[in-house]
Amino acid sequence: MPESPQILTNTSIVIVTYKRLELLEVLLNSIKANTLWPKRIYVVDNDASNEVGELAAKLEASMPGSTVSWVAMPSNTGGSGGFSKGVELAYQDGAEWIWLMDDDVVLLPEALEKLTPWMQQAEANNHLVIQGCRLNFDDSAFYWQYHFINKLGIPNPIAPSQFKKDELFKPMNTACFEGGLFNRKIVEQIGIPDPRFFIYWDDTIYGYLASKITQPILIRNMLMQRTRHIANIRLGSVRKLNSTSNMVRYYIMRNRGYMARYLQLYGDYHPLLWSIGTAATFAKEFIRLFITKEFKEGLPAIRKGMKDARIILKDPNWQPMPPLNV
Repeated sequence: MPESPQILTNTSIVIVTYKRLELLEVLLNSIKANTLWPKRIYVVDNDASNEVGELAAKLEASMPGSTVSWVAMPSNTGGSGGFSKGVELAYQDGAEWIWLMDDDVVLLPEALEKLTPWMQQAEANNHLVIQGCRLNFDDSAFYWQYHFINKLGIPNPIAPSQFKKDELFKPMNTACFEGGLFNRKIVEQIGIPDPRFFIYWDDTIYGYLASKITQPILIRNMLMQRTRHIANIRLGSVRKLNSTSNMVRYYIMRNRGYMARYLQLYGDYHPLLWSIGTAATFAKEFIRLFITKEFKEGLPAIRKGMKDARIILKDPNWQPMPPLNV
C-alpha cells in the first residue's frame, strides 16, 4: 500500500460551496490526488446540505493526517460570507497559511508542492499574499486583472498577461479568492474578509487592504483549472467578456459603495475619478446587456445597485472590518 502524502502542517484550505455537489466532489478529489496534503480543509457550505457533509466525511476518512470540516451555514451568506467564516475558523485554529478557493476549480498535480517554496521565502521577501495562475475550463490560459486602479475603482484591463522569460512573479495590489493564499499575519492586521459584500469585489478589496501591509504577488506557476463552463466572448487572444446574471450585476454596482468606503481609509477615494470608474463599470455591464439582449431585467438591477451604493457611501455608521491583533 503506497504511503500517504506528506502533510503541510502550516496550511489550511478554505472552500466555499453552494448547490454544486458534483463540482465540489471533483475539487476535493483533486486535493486528495496532490503530492502534498493540507493540515485542514474547511468546506463552507452555504446550502447546509447533508450530502456535502457526507462528502467531507468521506474525504477525511481517505486522507489520514488531514482534517476535513463541514461548515454548514445557517443561511446563504454568499461567497463573501463563506470566505469570511472560513478564514475566521482557519485563523482560530492556528493556520499559518490559508488558501481560498471556490468549488468550481480543481488543483493541478503538485500545486501545493509548487507553492511550498514561495511560502518558505514569503516572510523574508514580504510576499505574504500569493496568487497562482489558472487555466480556463477549455485549457486556455485564464487572464486575471491583477492590477487594481485604486482611484477609479476598477481592474486595469491592459495589465500585461504574459510573463517575461526571467520573470518569476508580478507584483499586484489586489487578490482573488479563487486561489488566493494569505498568511495569518495579514489576517491579524486587516481582519477577516467583509461578509457584507455577499458576492463580488470582496476579494479585490481584501487584496487591496493587504497591499498596504505587504507586497502581494502573482506567481507564474499554474496551480488551478476552472471546471465550470461560462459563456463568453473573446476580446483578443487572451481576454474574454464572461456572461453574468442580474443578481451579479446588482452586486457589481452596489458593492462599489463598500469599495469606496475602504478606499477612503487610505486616501484613495477621489469623487470625480470615482465617478469615471463607475461610468466605466456601468458601460461594461451595458455592453453585456446589449450582447445578451437582457435590458428589461438587467437595467433595473444595475440602477438599484447604483442607488444602494450611494446609500452605503453616505452611511454615517459604516465601519470597516476590525483587525484581529487588537
